Amino acid sequence: MKKRPRVIAAFLLAILLCGYMLSAEAQAPLRCGPFIQGELSPPAPRQNGHARARFEQINADVKNQPHRVLFLGDSLTEGFDREVWEQHMAPRGVLNAGIGGDRTDHLRWRLEHGNLDGPRPHGIVLLIGTNDLGHEWPPALAAEGIRAALLKLRQRVPGAAILLLGLWPREDIPRILERHEIAAVNRMIETCADGSAIRYADLGSLLLGADGRLLPQISPDRLHFNTQGYARPTKTGQSGPLQTLSRVPASNPTMSPTSPSRKPTRPMRRCAARPRKRAFPLKSRSARNGTQSGRAACQPR
Repeated sequence: MKKRPRVIAAFLLAILLCGYMLSAEAQAPLRCGPFIQGELSPPAPRQNGHARARFEQINADVKNQPHRVLFLGDSLTEGFDREVWEQHMAPRGVLNAGIGGDRTDHLRWRLEHGNLDGPRPHGIVLLIGTNDLGHEWPPALAAEGIRAALLKLRQRVPGAAILLLGLWPREDIPRILERHEIAAVNRMIETCADGSAIRYADLGSLLLGADGRLLPQISPDRLHFNTQGYARPTKTGQSGPLQTLSRVPASNPTMSPTSPSRKPTRPMRRCAARPRKRAFPLKSRSARNGTQSGRAACQPR
């Protein structure tokens, strides 16, 4: 299980440090599914007042808030602990695009109606599907909804790296726990990952106690998480995703919300003049001052 958090760390480091975007390989067909026979119902918008207001806010944020990574999801994303988010995510260009109560069909509708209309993000984090199970949808239908969201993302943001997160554990509905529905969905969607354009990571083990159950002190309602719950990945040692992310320097926004360019950015380079040892003395002013003449040495960062 220790390798999967490193996948998240590697993904975020590549996006946050280098502005990394993928090549045309991102357009290769998905390796997974379909998981159901027939077609999904057309996506539909939410009529809930908060959901509609939040949807409009995200539409504005993707255009006006500089970001590198778009974190799409439901209440587990929207309700991400503010302290943990502000310390580890926001300074590194991650934009929260979660709406509490969303199912996969709601997210698919959002992707077609403005949530992707800003400057193209370099990366996408996707955590969606638990509300499908909460509405008694079978695991295969939830997995197919996630697959449909992946297809839409690859169509709308070609070249963006996608980090697909497995559904997080929940114990608020006995049926979901007893039928191992979370594990069933995760087994299916894991097959969508190709290790490059789409990476998969399951954080479930980081949110469970030694007995394999959710701890009430980190998830009082057995579904959502408090500060301790969201901070657990930060405290899992060097391999934890947020622990590694916390060591990445907070960066200046690389994309202006009004920037017309949607081309991949080149990796940032850190340049500094360095002394150079020479076999013969130089008479240049730079040599007399003990600095390197010519161009400064650069290294990727």
